[in-house]
Amino acid sequence: MTVAGRKIVLAASDSESSEYLRSTWRQMLLATLPARYAKYMGADWSSTNDVASDGQAKYVPNGLRVVEALLLKDFPAEEIAVCYADQLDRFVGDETRVVGIHAHNPLGITFATDVYAGLYGRQCEPINAAEFRRLITHPVLRRHKHHLKLIVGGPGSWQIEHKNLQDEWQIDCIVDGEAEDLVRPLFQAAAAGADIPRKLEGHSPELESIPPIRHRSTFGVVEITRGCGRGCQFCSVALRSGKSIPLEQIVENVRTQVAEGADSIMLTTEDLFLYEQGPRFQTNVPALKRLFESVAAVNGVEYVGLTHGTIAPAVVNPAVIEELSPVAVGMSVNRHEASTHPDKRYAMMFVGLETGSVRLFKQFMKGKSYPFRPEQWPDVVLKGMETMNRHNWFPMCTFILGLPGERPEDTRESLDLLFALKDAKWCVIPTLFVPLEDTRLEKKKSARVVELTDLQWEFFFTCWRYNLDFFRKSARVQWKYNLGIPFYYYLLGRRLFGDVMKYPLLRLGHFPERWLRRRLYLDFSGRAAPRYRVPHHVHIPEHGGRPELPILEV
Repeated sequence: MTVAGRKIVLAASDSESSEYLRSTWRQMLLATLPARYAKYMGADWSSTNDVASDGQAKYVPNGLRVVEALLLKDFPAEEIAVCYADQLDRFVGDETRVVGIHAHNPLGITFATDVYAGLYGRQCEPINAAEFRRLITHPVLRRHKHHLKLIVGGPGSWQIEHKNLQDEWQIDCIVDGEAEDLVRPLFQAAAAGADIPRKLEGHSPELESIPPIRHRSTFGVVEITRGCGRGCQFCSVALRSGKSIPLEQIVENVRTQVAEGADSIMLTTEDLFLYEQGPRFQTNVPALKRLFESVAAVNGVEYVGLTHGTIAPAVVNPAVIEELSPVAVGMSVNRHEASTHPDKRYAMMFVGLETGSVRLFKQFMKGKSYPFRPEQWPDVVLKGMETMNRHNWFPMCTFILGLPGERPEDTRESLDLLFALKDAKWCVIPTLFVPLEDTRLEKKKSARVVELTDLQWEFFFTCWRYNLDFFRKSARVQWKYNLGIPFYYYLLGRRLFGDVMKYPLLRLGHFPERWLRRRLYLDFSGRAAPRYRVPHHVHIPEHGGRPELPILEV
């Protein structure tokens, strides 16, 4: 049967569109779990996305909705379709001229995900990569390739070029970076059959270039800021100054989400506390409170979620956490018995801690602690965590292993900080350094899981020991993990990584500390006191009567 098709088709993979249980955590797992073993891990929910009666996707990543909104300025809605891989056959046909595909983490090689599929062997493809490959190599795209252009963009599009897959996947153009200023002329040229560049690099657009979205996005994502400006050398966003989306547009986007069935809204930002910021990264508490209350007041919003934030603002002005908690905690979808909220709710926000080494912190990310000095970083982390936990904010924090030039003493400092956080209410994700494009460290060497030292393995598995202890559902689940640990080590882990991981891995499996304490740096037997303790107060240093700003390259 001949299908005419839509002129422009926009598509995203199932795993990157999934909003299963409204859990960003579960979606992130899809970039880490090996596709080969997914059915044994109960991760077959990655493809259970909702489809409208006409075959179009009910929700896709927000970036694709932004592209759609831009294209609707030049093309009638009848010429554009947005779908998942299984519906491509319904929309790609003889009249199709452009297919745009969203790539958030298409190969699973970012900081937070690269290490995990590797635990099963380097040839073990994560679910995200398998589903993206199924989309990009779909037979209907090959069948009609002679008359259509294939464009791929999104935060992870660089991964395709990094792995030299552009030609194999017959991609005409890769768009890397923020694309608001590029989308319309690029798609107009492609739709007209004109030549288009092999690669385009987008830059931070003016606020006026960011359109209101027209349809629902995954997790009800609504952008509130772009950029950051704190200057972390491993992050491209941190090198771009922050800007805030006008409140009127934010609320309009919330109403759009709710009108199409979303009951949860995800406030998306690189740093929550930079919304409508004052001078020198000063948190604008009234503006944030007004934002939260305005979103919560939209009829149909049942849940409000957060994405990213830094920890220093919670130390500078603890009142900001208290002020935002009625919405951030009271309307959170997350629940845990450790919460003191009447409904056991807690707010979850991604927070990059990255290292406990003052030397590495000062070298690569000193703007993250501003207005505090790098030497105060451990105190900032501990005081900030105490403040967040007191108000039922249980953050999801990342640490980076293998930063350029990391020494054993740096890893020990990170372990010391981790040990001081052993009773915190949080989730801690150890990651490996990846030299991302458009960062000051893009020429540095990646950290590799096969090269982790005994101290780095100890850090890695201590993090997951914390997570299992805090989030385990039952003693039965805990014993299941404990029994699986030695099987994994002797059947696979030892062959892949050697005996350097043995004792750290056994700690994850809750083996008795009397067997482990002499072979590991941290002593969990209760005999050793933490090197760091939560300070009563963290002093903000003054320099010439004004806080000393870090040196940032924007």
